[in-house]
Amino acid sequence: MANTGRIRHAVVLGGGLAGLLTAVVLTQYAQRVTVVERDRVPEGPQPRRGTPQARHAHLLMSSGAEAIEKLVPGFTRRLLDAGAHKVTVRTGVLSCTANGWLPREGDLQYIITVSRPLLDWTVRELVLADERITLLEDIDATGLTGDSGEITGVTVRVRGGEGPDHPHTLDADFVVDATGRGSSAQSWLAALGVPPVREEKVDTGLAYATRVFQAPAGAAGFPVVNVTPDPGDPRPGQAGALLPIEGGRWIVTLSGLKGSQPPTDEKEFMEFARRLRHPVIADLIAAAEPVGGIHQSRSTVNRRRHYEELPVWPAGFLVVGDAAGAFNPIYGHGMSVAAKTALSLRAALDRHGPHPARPQVLQKAVAAAGQDAWSLAVAQDLRYLPSYDAKAPKPAARLLRRYMARFNRASASRLSVAAVAADLFTLSAPLSRVTAPKTVLGTLLGPARPPLTEPPLTERERKALTEVTGVSY
Repeated sequence: MANTGRIRHAVVLGGGLAGLLTAVVLTQYAQRVTVVERDRVPEGPQPRRGTPQARHAHLLMSSGAEAIEKLVPGFTRRLLDAGAHKVTVRTGVLSCTANGWLPREGDLQYIITVSRPLLDWTVRELVLADERITLLEDIDATGLTGDSGEITGVTVRVRGGEGPDHPHTLDADFVVDATGRGSSAQSWLAALGVPPVREEKVDTGLAYATRVFQAPAGAAGFPVVNVTPDPGDPRPGQAGALLPIEGGRWIVTLSGLKGSQPPTDEKEFMEFARRLRHPVIADLIAAAEPVGGIHQSRSTVNRRRHYEELPVWPAGFLVVGDAAGAFNPIYGHGMSVAAKTALSLRAALDRHGPHPARPQVLQKAVAAAGQDAWSLAVAQDLRYLPSYDAKAPKPAARLLRRYMARFNRASASRLSVAAVAADLFTLSAPLSRVTAPKTVLGTLLGPARPPLTEPPLTERERKALTEVTGVSY
């Protein structure tokens, strides 16, 4: 019979955002929680070796910020006090989309722009202040102990030549894999007799290149700038985003699909920015002072492992975060999904306990938390694949495509539809909102006015941009 009582010892593998937030949740159900991290974590807001994406632009959606705040009270205030920016989705963003520049109207949702190292450090400092949580650093997890019915612990090995170089066991009656895209959970479970997991993958071949700039004094307070490609353009898609972060700096990430990836050469980086659908990002960074080098990443595959579908699942084991479902980072949903997943896990533990009679129920709750983000990312990315129109879609799929295209056009200038789009973008409402009667009506009515062909700058921004860049706007 399953043990539905309190956890004696929980082990979380991975000290990133998903792992730390899961550890917070488990303190309510476990006598003690140990976080096992393969790297040595930095003492301040510095990049961690195991998070290469940390050097690129990140967005924390309003839903993610509010989820973290529920788990770690005081997080938002501390982050903003350290220099993060709270940006309203429409009024605080210059966004060039396939449907033109978006009007800057309506107080809709918000995003928080900040460097990933500062966000991770803020969460880590607050979480590890809890004496019930212990962090073990420089340790590799090498496998699970137990069997296909129940996990009893995890085997680990100390890194760096210090301590025993042979695996030893951490006994635990609850283990969570939060080790990210490089997770070995599939092979660990296979060794215990658990069947293979179904995996979905959508890969556009997207690559990033990112550089940080010190913003010119005259451009302080300049909004977020986002220039996206048009899926109807025959050229490989190219995009760019400029986000204000702490320290009066901008983080600029350029991205391109296969055959049009952004370079790491300084001159070519600038030329790539100049070739975007509008030159505003290139004009801004040409007047700014670079801070550090250019960093590149190709880790952008959408990959989802459906552990929740397995007919056999060991009690006391969970897979969360990128280890279960990783999204193309261009949509900025990963951190928010991690936070919302932790809240979903807490609700599932409240309802079912840590060792329910059907262990899959907890993994199903974790999977459900990321479903909408997965659907949004994959639906968008499929549009950029050469095979997108290779096969004639079914009538229902054709109708949905046409409806969503009209929804996107209407959202540019019809505020009722824009509010729904902002809710979906920030994962603040379920995807089903697109078919709510009010949304359908606004979508069928279509755009309220013609699309904007130039960025909707305020007079203050226009003056600052002209003075800083020397380009007349």
